[in-house]
Amino acid sequence: MIGLKVLVADDDPNVREIIRLYFEKQNIEMIEAQDGLAAVEKAKSESPDIIILDVMMPGMDGYEACREILKFSDIPIIMLTAKGEEFDRVLGLELGADDYMTKPFSPRELVARIKAIFRRLQPRKTAAEGDGEPGALEFDGLRIHTGRREVTVGSEKIQLRPKEFDLLAHLARTPGKVHTREQLLEQVWGYDFFGDIRTVDVHVKKIRQKLGAFPGECIHTVWGVGYKFEVIRDQ
Repeated sequence: MIGLKVLVADDDPNVREIIRLYFEKQNIEMIEAQDGLAAVEKAKSESPDIIILDVMMPGMDGYEACREILKFSDIPIIMLTAKGEEFDRVLGLELGADDYMTKPFSPRELVARIKAIFRRLQPRKTAAEGDGEPGALEFDGLRIHTGRREVTVGSEKIQLRPKEFDLLAHLARTPGKVHTREQLLEQVWGYDFFGDIRTVDVHVKKIRQKLGAFPGECIHTVWGVGYKFEVIRDQ
C-alpha cells in the first residue's frame, strides 16, 4: 500500500492516534483533520486517495463536509458514526459516501475496506482489453468503460461515485443473472460486511437516478432475492 494517502477527520485525538499507529504498520500515509472544515480544506490541498469522515464533529459535521467535498471531488469517502439507527447509517450513503463504519470499529477492518476500495480504483487490464477501447460493456447506447471507469449514455457522460460504478459494472458483466444483496456486498464491497443490506439498495437507487430514462430501468429488482441487470428492448 505504499503511496496510498488517506485523510482521517475525527475530533477525537485518541481515535486519530489509534488509526495513525495502525496505518504506519501498513505503510499508509495519514493526513489528519479535527473537524469538517479542516477536512474540506485538506481534501482540496492534499489530494488524498480516500477520505474517512467522522459524523459527529464540532462546527461542520461529517455530513456537511461530505456534501462540500463531493462538490469538487470524486474521492471515495467512508463515514464513521457512533449512532446505531438505520437513518443515520443510510444518510451518509444518500449524500454520496461510498461506505460507512459504526463506532467502535476495528482498525484492521477499516484498513481492509480501504484496501478493497484502493484495489478497485487501480487501472485493470483484462484479456478483453486488447486493441481498441479497453473493457467497454455496451447495451443499446449505454457504455460502461471499465478501463477508464466511465459511463456514458449516448454522448452524455454519467457521473457515478466509485462504488456506484463498481456495482453497475459488476451487474452488467453478467446480464440476466440474479444477485442477492449479500452476494453483492461480498463481491462488490470486497470484505465481510457487518452492516445492513440497505447499503446495496441505496446505491442501486442512486444509479437509477443518474441513468435516468435509459432505456427504461436496466437494474431490476427481483423481489425477495436481490437485483439483476437486463436491458429489455421495446418490441
